[in-house]
Amino acid sequence: MGAVSIDRPREQHTDEHEEQPRDIAAAGDTPVTAGEAEADGATEPADELEDESPELPRRTLPVLLALAAVAFLLDLGTKALVVAKMTPGEPISIIGDVVRLTLVRNPGAAFSMATGMTWLLTLIAAAVVIGVIRIGRSLRSVGWAIGLGLVLGGAVGNLIDRLFRAPGPLQGHVVDFISVTQWWPVFNVADSSIVCGAILLVVLTMFGFEPDGTRSRRAQDGERE
Repeated sequence: MGAVSIDRPREQHTDEHEEQPRDIAAAGDTPVTAGEAEADGATEPADELEDESPELPRRTLPVLLALAAVAFLLDLGTKALVVAKMTPGEPISIIGDVVRLTLVRNPGAAFSMATGMTWLLTLIAAAVVIGVIRIGRSLRSVGWAIGLGLVLGGAVGNLIDRLFRAPGPLQGHVVDFISVTQWWPVFNVADSSIVCGAILLVVLTMFGFEPDGTRSRRAQDGERE
């Protein structure tokens, strides 16, 4: 008998471990859903963000310079008129003995103070002018602009006298001509401008108004109380 061969089908061996898909996203790369993004505020467009900072007021340097020019020209004009029309020692009565015009050459400061320090007063006046101009470049308060403008105009008016009137540069005598009562020193328009401007600045400071146009929290809290 011939050998009988039994052909058995070969067993197909399958891999026990199937190939894992390679496109599984990493845990850290899991996309964020629209709800989660909205909850976190990530989807809020940038152009919808509102700037809550208050708009700063405009700079007030033009106001300061304009008022200073008016005060200076008024002082210069009145001094020129008094020097041309009046004689020292011959006062002109305006309201009896209460208000008079009398020409006086003043080597000192406002209201005839520090008469022996003319040169030092000249340097101080020049420093005041420079300081006011520097502060005015960043000024944003109209009230401060008015106060500093009056101070600047008066300081320039008296400084011109110190530089250009007799007896010479840095030693010039200021022209004073306004006399109020018998005991009050004689003064001029520049002196009045400086005093009024300084008083205004003190009042603004007391009520908490800052040069940058804002108001201090202490003043605001005081009003609320």
